[in-house]
Parts: sequence; C-alpha cells; structure tokens
Amino acid sequence: MPPYRAPRGTRDLLPEVRARLSRLESVARSLAARYGYREMEIPLFEQTAVFERGIGEATDVVEKELFRIAPRTEESEAWALRPEATAGVVRAYVQHGLQTLPQPVKLTVVGPMFRYDRPQAGRYRQFWQFDAEAIGDPGPAVDAEIVELGYRFYVEAGLSGVQVLLNSIGDRACRPAYLATLKAYFAEHAAQLPELELRRLDTNPLRLLDSKDPAMTALVAAAPKISDHLCEACSAHFEAVAAHLDAMGVPYRLEPTLVRGLDYYTRTAFEYYRSGAEGQQQALGGGGRYDGLVELLGGRPTPGIGFALGLDRVLLALDETGAEAAHETPPLAVVVGADPADTVARLRVASLLRAEGLFARAELSPRKLGRQLEAASKDHAHFAVIIGDELAEGNVQLKDLEAGTQRVVPLVDLARELARAAKSHHHG
Repeated sequence: MPPYRAPRGTRDLLPEVRARLSRLESVARSLAARYGYREMEIPLFEQTAVFERGIGEATDVVEKELFRIAPRTEESEAWALRPEATAGVVRAYVQHGLQTLPQPVKLTVVGPMFRYDRPQAGRYRQFWQFDAEAIGDPGPAVDAEIVELGYRFYVEAGLSGVQVLLNSIGDRACRPAYLATLKAYFAEHAAQLPELELRRLDTNPLRLLDSKDPAMTALVAAAPKISDHLCEACSAHFEAVAAHLDAMGVPYRLEPTLVRGLDYYTRTAFEYYRSGAEGQQQALGGGGRYDGLVELLGGRPTPGIGFALGLDRVLLALDETGAEAAHETPPLAVVVGADPADTVARLRVASLLRAEGLFARAELSPRKLGRQLEAASKDHAHFAVIIGDELAEGNVQLKDLEAGTQRVVPLVDLARELARAAKSHHHG
C-alpha cells in the first residue's frame, strides 16, 4: 500500500472520470446560459456565520457536517468550507448590491462543495454541484421554470426516468400553526422516537418528516400533512406552480413529507429521483424557495428560489443505467516518425498543429514506427502524421487510421487538411 493516499471521503478524479464530469459541467453551463442564468464564482470558504445564519444551526449540515477551518490565531475569523452554494450566492447578492439590477437576478455556480460527512457510496466529503439561483421574483412561474431547468439537465445529461417530487412547506403566515400541530403529534409518540429525532422535536420538528431512520416510517406516514394547513396565498401559489409544470409536460408527484433539510426554505420544495430508486441517499438533487434568506443575511426582504444538483450522483446513475456519459476526446492526429530518435521534428510539427487550434499529440518515445502507430490507434486518433524522408521536401505522410489509407500532404497544408477532416468527419 502506498504511504500517502487521498483523504478519507475524497477521491482522485482520474482523466476518464474528469472528462465525464467536465461533460456534465458543460451541459449545466450551456443550459444555464440558455435559461438566462449568468455564471459566477464564490469563495470555497465563507465566514461560518453565513452558513449558521442562512442554513440554520439546528440542521445536520451545520451541526454535524460543516467542514470547519481551524484558525491560526484567536483574532482570525471562523471559516468553513462551503457545503452548498446558495448561502454564498445570497451573501454576494447582498454584499455587492445586486438588488439594484433588474430583478430577478439569475445566477449559477458549478463546482466543488464540502461536507464533513460519513463517507458512503455516492456521498463524498468533496463533491460537485450544479447550482442555480433566481433572486427577486416571488413566482410561481419562476418556480416552475427552475424546476424544469433541473429536469432538462437530467434529460440532456442522458439520464432517463427522472421524476420530480414536489411539495409546499408554507411560509411565515401558515407554517407556525402547522409546526405546533406537528410537534404535538410527535410529542404524543415521544416514546417511539429515536434519540436524534427526539432532539429535533424541540429544535426543528419539521425535520422529523425528513428522517431517514426506518423506525420513523410509519409515524411520518400518519403525521399531519402540511398541504392541509397551507394558507390561501401559499395554496394558490402551489397550485399555480403545478399548473405551469403541467403546461411544460414536466412529470412530478406530490409528496407531502418532502421538506428539504435546510431552514431557509419556504413554500415550493422539490427533489429529483430516478423512478424506482427513491429512498435514503437516492436523491439526485433538489431545491426550493427561500423568501427569507436575503433578509437573514443582511439584505432587504427579497424572494428567491434555487436548486443544487449533485453531479457525482449523476455519474453513478449513468453507470448504473448503462447510459453513455461521454469519454475523453481522442486526438485528431498523432505525430509519429520513421526515425525513432528524431523527436525534435515530431514535436515541431505537433506544435504547429496545436497553434492552429487542433488536438495533436506528439509521440515522443524512441520506439519503432510500427509501435508508434499502434499507440496512435489505441488513442483512437483519427490520423497519424508520419515524419519521414519527405520532410526534407516539405511533405509528410497523412495516414487515415480508420480507413487504412495514406497519402502525401505538403506540411504547409497539413493543418488545413486536418481541420477540414475534423469539421466534416470525413477521413482520407
């Protein structure tokens, strides 16, 4: 066993996996741009208070999973690696006065997040998310749009059978009364509650509906439904969200126990699952409305909604379903040489091709030509550029590795010939 390994709960993204992840990131960025979401970056770490205030101190994320950074001195700020992007995006919205821009402000972040969580399949301490936020629109149309954006991402990523689970968790007007009813219900069954859920009963009773403990299944199923306690405004908002989703043909299922795990959510809450793969740790992503979060982080009252989609989960799901998630792009050409020792000429020609924007690899090993061509074929290259005696006259041999044909091409025309082949996908 090697003496040094990646930290527990993390993994190295080797080239093939990194290429697949990059492909998902590209799909996410392309979709976000089409929907009018502008990409931004936020720090990988924030003041701990941003998460404690925004996410909620009584949530699992803050209580158990926050990846805190130890300060060097007592004067240093308390920091934590970002467990999600929403709180950081909203902090930036407030800090930089984005409320002065035309609303809503639509923003997206694609990148790694961190949670000090117990490692398990599909749940890492460093993981990748596609995050989208629409701040400044009370909905419900924007709610449906962002739900559809997430659903469209899975379609374009190549993952079939994805379904939306949808719920409303009310707002400040109607949720307090529901929480009192919910707390009274679970208090009657306190003797049946596991230790963790018993603590949540006092700190955050809504989270009991989100319990992953099998002992809670029957109790949760019989618990009062928030859909029966929504105020008129929340009920009308939720009906409008569903109507918009129906109009767009987005498949969804009403799920009255869906509450999401963060304190800042209000009204619309949603998650994405693969059909037949629901249950603990199976959610591909989710999100919801957070109309009070901007105010919590120092801004004036401003509505917002967003989602976070786990890209690692998508890669695993694509593997499980056998769907193609794209492989690394092969080189258009590999430059090889008849003289095994003449790496200078091979590297010079490859450099000329790269300067023209072409993906070319130079074979720099001192192997015989036959072995160089074998390596080019294993790379799935379209062409091999063979450097031989013709170079003295300004020519090279261009070999179509798929068709097996070979012809002489002037070096000055080589980049243009390869570019034409790359554009048309016609070799030879």
